[in-house]
Amino acid sequence: MEYMRFKRKFGREISFARSALFVVISALIMAVNIKTFVRAGNLVPGGITGLSLLVQRTLMKFAGIHIPYFLINILLNAIPAAIGFKFISKRFTTFSVLMIVLNSFMVDLIPSYKITTDPLLVAVFGGLINGIAISIALKGRASSGGTDFVAVYLNRKFNIRSWNIILGFNVCILLIAGALFGFEASLYSIIFQFVSTQAINTFNKNDHQITMFIVTNKPDEIEKEIYSQTNHGATRLNAQGSYKHENRTMIYTVISEDELNDMTSKVMAIDPHAFVNVTQSMAVKGNFYQKPL
Repeated sequence: MEYMRFKRKFGREISFARSALFVVISALIMAVNIKTFVRAGNLVPGGITGLSLLVQRTLMKFAGIHIPYFLINILLNAIPAAIGFKFISKRFTTFSVLMIVLNSFMVDLIPSYKITTDPLLVAVFGGLINGIAISIALKGRASSGGTDFVAVYLNRKFNIRSWNIILGFNVCILLIAGALFGFEASLYSIIFQFVSTQAINTFNKNDHQITMFIVTNKPDEIEKEIYSQTNHGATRLNAQGSYKHENRTMIYTVISEDELNDMTSKVMAIDPHAFVNVTQSMAVKGNFYQKPL
């Protein structure tokens, strides 16, 4: 009871502190990854981050001009950040900008270090770490900026898993990099980006929807709990068990995957004899509540 009162009183401050912590951790992991795996393998990670590195390398190679990474990265992220501020969320965009600024300065401050020179290991583990860093930022209701704004916007607008769409955009950037700096590094960069995308799809559960089928004798209490905990509605279907031919009620609802464990525990606490079946939902059309960013 004391915890609930504390959470109600300081919930906003706790949420802001949590987001800030996740952003700092994510920015640090991404910066270390860039200065170890990415630069050791001469990779282009894709997105605005990759485009920034591509511009930096192009100016250095063809014009002999060195421009700090943070300056290029911040300038290229300005337009996507403005779009995110208007169409996604002011708070989400603010923390994303913080992520961009912290990451940009950390990349310039952290010294380079080669963990391995094997290009395949660099591509696989660098991509995995990059995906984990972005997933941490998304967990904190932020992003690494650039094309992440597009991915989040598509998900919020159309309820689809949009990271594979961004992968296609990144492949285009990587092929341009291949034409300028050699296709071997570019092809390894595509592996890097593919692994990163799959890591995000695995670890980021905020934009995953799952379907719950609940067979129960206490539909009223469970429907009330579903709405109370998730703000999602439910559909009630009359059913009959095939063994004892008893009348039962089946509740059908779609919720976010990160709400599943808590919701399942609540259902079993209300009705220990309930039968719960969970399936993945690839896409949801219609009115589906999503937590504000």
